[in-house]
Amino acid sequence: MYAGLYRLNSLRLVQTTAGETGRFGTLMADDNDSLLREVQEELRREQMQRIWERYNGIIIGAGALIVFAVGGYTYMKNSRIAEAEARGAEYASALQLSEAKNADAALASFEKIAASSSSGYSALAKLHLAGAQVKADKSADALKTYEALAADTSADPLLRDFAKLQAASLRLSDADFTEIQNRLTTLASDGSAYRTSANELLGLSAFKEQKYSEARKYLEPLLIDPKASAAIQDRIKIILAQIASAEVAQAQPASAEPSKSEPATSGALPTKEEPDKTTDQDKK
Repeated sequence: MYAGLYRLNSLRLVQTTAGETGRFGTLMADDNDSLLREVQEELRREQMQRIWERYNGIIIGAGALIVFAVGGYTYMKNSRIAEAEARGAEYASALQLSEAKNADAALASFEKIAASSSSGYSALAKLHLAGAQVKADKSADALKTYEALAADTSADPLLRDFAKLQAASLRLSDADFTEIQNRLTTLASDGSAYRTSANELLGLSAFKEQKYSEARKYLEPLLIDPKASAAIQDRIKIILAQIASAEVAQAQPASAEPSKSEPATSGALPTKEEPDKTTDQDKK
């Protein structure tokens, strides 16, 4: 390397002192460029040699780690694919049992899949399991299944929200309006996929507790909501008609009680007067 540098300096000195601009200068410039490239390559080789001598163990270890990582990733990927295929087959079998109305076997299959670590099929199985539990009059078990899915952060948000909606519907007959509000306020907001159904349940809960103004607040906007289905709007019309009747009944004053001096004949049909059966002899 130093010999090359020395040659480079010598050539520069010759070029400067000679002052020649002909062929000799051109040849010297070409030689100069080749020497510069030689020096740069030598420096790179020396640097790589030093790096290798200092870090060869780390480099070898890193290379081995990459090999093992790639192998491990491939193994995990294949394992997950195999697991997903197995869960898919089990899920299809459970659906067939459900369609065949083999309730007990379907419940057992869905319970097994729901308890698995494969979150995708597990979430779907929980929904089917809860539906089967409702059909089997096991509402308490269905509520637990829906709430477990709603609390599963690894499940798809859309499935979690659907589970929240179904759990609220199961609690509708027993829960007070405040509980239903706590369960559904988020789902009833704009942007929720289940906004119309959540508002319908909130309106029903308010109607159940005779909170008619609250019920109207949730139900009336759905009549002009383009996202509300025809079935929802038909049900809402019936509920609003019942609310109107209840409000009219509340507005009417209570009928006065009959006085004690008057006979309580209100609403009674008049009786036919019986003929006088006394004889002429009795009159005498």
